[in-house]
Amino acid sequence: MSERANLEIIAGMVPPGARVLDLGCGDGELLAHLQRTRGCSGYGIEIDDANVLSSTKRGVDVIQLNLEDGLALFEDASFDVVLQLETLQNLRHTEDMLRETARVGRIGIVSFPNFAHWPNRLRVLGGRMPVTKALPYQWYDTPNIRVGTHADFEVLARKVGLKLTDSFGLQQGRIVRRWPNLLASVAVFRFERD
Repeated sequence: MSERANLEIIAGMVPPGARVLDLGCGDGELLAHLQRTRGCSGYGIEIDDANVLSSTKRGVDVIQLNLEDGLALFEDASFDVVLQLETLQNLRHTEDMLRETARVGRIGIVSFPNFAHWPNRLRVLGGRMPVTKALPYQWYDTPNIRVGTHADFEVLARKVGLKLTDSFGLQQGRIVRRWPNLLASVAVFRFERD
C-alpha cells in the first residue's frame, strides 16, 4: 500500500496536462498513471530491456538511453516536469544530470533512498549495512553506486544552483516534513528553473 501511496503523492506534484519526462521510468507505471489520471503526455527514459518492453506495453512512449550520456537529444525547456525518481543513487555524474534535469524541464522532481533514516543509522551503528524496502540490496550486490541523505541533497542543490520549492520525506505512504532526514526512508525534492 505504501508504494501506491507514494506514487499518488508524486503524481499529485505534477500539474494536470503537463508534458513529462520520466528519467529511469522503470516499467512505466508512474507515467502511465499520469497519462490516465492527469492527462499528461511525455516520454520515459529507461536502459533496461525488460522495463522498456513493460513501459511500451503500458502505452508509454519510452526511449532506451543511458542517462550517463546526458539529455542532449532534448532542447532547453522541452518539458513542464522532469521526474528523476529513485535513479540519482545509480548515476556517476549526479551534478551533471541535475543540471540537465533543470535545463530540459521547468520543474524537476527528484527522489532517492534516504540513508540517514533512523533504522539505517542503527544498522550501521551495529556494524552492518542496511537492507530495507528503500535500500533492498546487499552492499556487495547493489545497483546503487552512492548513498545520500535528505540533508546532503539540500547542500548539492545549492551547489548546482537549483531553486528548491519543496522538500519532504516519505515513510510508508505518508509525507514527513518534520525531521525528514531522520524519520523518512525516501527523500523528495521539487525544484524550478530560475
